[in-house]
Amino acid sequence: MPLSTTSLIKFPHLLDRRGSLVFVEGINHIPFDIKRVYYLYDVPTGQKRGGHAHKELRQILIAISGSFEVHLTDGNKNVQYNLNNPSEGLLITPMVWRDLKNFSSNSVCLVMASEIYDENDYHRDYNEFIQKVL
Repeated sequence: MPLSTTSLIKFPHLLDRRGSLVFVEGINHIPFDIKRVYYLYDVPTGQKRGGHAHKELRQILIAISGSFEVHLTDGNKNVQYNLNNPSEGLLITPMVWRDLKNFSSNSVCLVMASEIYDENDYHRDYNEFIQKVL
């Protein structure tokens, strides 16, 4: 799928004197069945995460706390997102390379995935990935 299918999704955000509440209903807000959820935290200063693309898997990334940058490419177009709002998620479609970096202290990245973990779904070598998409 082309990079143009990657987008930000806004989730319902309720605010009152007690604070904020954001909810995500898979069937109403996520364009796939959620089969796996995980989160990244305590990423040391200067470290990167990601560094791969998926062949089939789709993901939503949410900055639950703090902020981080997501750098994406489909081999033709490069896009950067600064995630820092827990009421929006970044949809990443298949065959899009992602690098996550510049994590703020105490940042938490929540990931919802369309598939369970499968090492065979990964492109981990950037040059091989570029050869596949170009």
